[in-house]
Amino acid sequence: MDQLLTNEITYDAVTVTYNLLLSCILGIIISTIYKITHKGLSYSQSFMLTIVFVTVVVCMVMMVIGNNLARAFALVGALSIIRFRTVIKDTKDIIYIFWSLAAGMACGTGSYFLALVSAVLITIIAYILFKTNYGSIYKSEFILQFRYNIADGEDTSYIKKLSEYCNTHNLLNSEPSSDKKSLKLTFDIVLKEEKNLNKFIYEISNCLGVSESSIVAAQNDIDY
Repeated sequence: MDQLLTNEITYDAVTVTYNLLLSCILGIIISTIYKITHKGLSYSQSFMLTIVFVTVVVCMVMMVIGNNLARAFALVGALSIIRFRTVIKDTKDIIYIFWSLAAGMACGTGSYFLALVSAVLITIIAYILFKTNYGSIYKSEFILQFRYNIADGEDTSYIKKLSEYCNTHNLLNSEPSSDKKSLKLTFDIVLKEEKNLNKFIYEISNCLGVSESSIVAAQNDIDY
């Protein structure tokens, strides 16, 4: 038991330099893949830097610990004092943190083949999932909103346009104006893949009685 607590591995200068350099390179690769595949509005440059630093620091920590059990317990106690208050907005960001931790541990313990092969495979997987938009429910779901003037009669040309351009169109909300002369209509639509979005909103705007038309991407397609 005493040998487990005190036994340790010593690294020469070349090995230390090699481990740290490789972990830094892997950290940069991981952060680059994160930047390329990131979608939404939660992108942060500081998170990019964090990925690189975490990989290098974890590599250093693994070399400090070596196979010394006493140092491992001491390090756990020291790190337990630190409290992280930064909220991770995107759950995918957690994966990159774990990846950088694993890469740093692999480099710090000399598992170079594991570190490099896993980096290649995870990069390929991340790129495929990014290009195929994996997990998205719809590729062309939007929220359409416009004002319909009741005084122009019971013209329903906008309904025909919705049927022509959309796979589905569901009325979400109908709000009358204060003077009771118009309705503010909100539709959840799934645009047909071969249809052009700009042409669709242009033709809807030209329908009799339609004004103030606007369209935004639905939450199923965009990350906030």
